[in-house]
Amino acid sequence: MGFGALNLDRLYWVNKIAGKDEEAYVTNVHESCGGSAANTIIGLTRLGLSTGFLGKVARDRQGQLLLENLEKEGVDTGGVIKNSPGRSGTVQGFVDPNAQRALYVDPGVNDEITSSEINQEYLANTRLIHLTSFVGKSIQVQEELLDSIPDSVTVSMDPGMIYATKGIKGLEKLLGRTDILLLNQKELELLIPHQNKEKDKMKALLDFGLEILVIKKGEQGCIVTDGDESHLMGAFNVDCQDTTGAGDAFNSGFLYGYLRGKSIKRSANMGNYVASYCVKMPGAISGLPFLSQIISKYPDKMR
Repeated sequence: MGFGALNLDRLYWVNKIAGKDEEAYVTNVHESCGGSAANTIIGLTRLGLSTGFLGKVARDRQGQLLLENLEKEGVDTGGVIKNSPGRSGTVQGFVDPNAQRALYVDPGVNDEITSSEINQEYLANTRLIHLTSFVGKSIQVQEELLDSIPDSVTVSMDPGMIYATKGIKGLEKLLGRTDILLLNQKELELLIPHQNKEKDKMKALLDFGLEILVIKKGEQGCIVTDGDESHLMGAFNVDCQDTTGAGDAFNSGFLYGYLRGKSIKRSANMGNYVASYCVKMPGAISGLPFLSQIISKYPDKMR
């Protein structure tokens, strides 16, 4: 089950990411359905798992496209709050020739979710809930939800830059119930700026009671640890076209491995592999692989 913002992404390929008082020009445009949790859940669906989503869309073109996309991908939308007034979430993204990006988020109704709108019965058979960030107050609804779910439900979280800027104190309630934390190097620095060494930052997070901690390092791969064992897993060398959604794709592969009972090392390798598929195509979900597609080409990768 994913619980996070639903956004329609509009990506602009530009000659460079413009800075203050600079100008740049657009070379191409691509529109796709996004939202970090939604990207990861779609990735898990394509890998053959049964999935659902908690979120909110408005009664507009963007909301209809987001809903139709989840349904087309096979994600159960019984937890999506529909037909609300206002505007659905959107993201304007700018991608330079080196596949680096800058994103601007308009949250819309994503930040108008209330606990009373969530159907608790919808969560009855959930094995894992994957959380990602909201811009505003919907984080409080996530905190309330985690107080109400049984201990048997595994909680994974990718904080993104928005939650990471709150620091470790601002995320204390979420971290206290999170089993699997997946974040990148920049987010690690933001969460724990008072520690200088990476191993001390990781230890501070593990002390919250995490079962697994993953630090995603882009083209350098990732570090994964459960407190007892740690592994540095190299990334796969591919022709990168767009890094949008790469971290979400990694989450799909990693959580697939975890839910299939694989080791943290094997799960991290699966995460790197799914991410390597994603970055070869524009947008967050265009390159997400299907399990049958991987097995037919590389039968050992997801075994």
